[in-house]
Amino acid sequence: MDASAKERFVRERALASLGGLSGALIWTMHAWDRLLEQGLMRRAVVQALATCELIEDYPTTTRTLPDCLVLGLLAGNEAIHAVVAIDEAGDDIVVVTVYRPDPARWSDDFKRRR
Repeated sequence: MDASAKERFVRERALASLGGLSGALIWTMHAWDRLLEQGLMRRAVVQALATCELIEDYPTTTRTLPDCLVLGLLAGNEAIHAVVAIDEAGDDIVVVTVYRPDPARWSDDFKRRR
């Protein structure tokens, strides 16, 4: 699956989740911890994933599932990053982690590492 297909898959699964389709998104405990730690609301993150942009595509050589880093925007254009694993066979995505990117470590548009 190429980067554009991954981005499309993440968006589709997020939209399915917003539409009430169970199993479209799976959250790791690490992702739940980051949500709580950073005061992020799950629904707001899912809405951001529905329009996300893939900014880093990770190789599958050392990973169980293909995954990527996506940039999403919360209300008020606040940026978030999420590492999302693609499970085509299960027709869902796994949210591995989510966080507010540190402006000191990312470009002004939060798409490139400094």
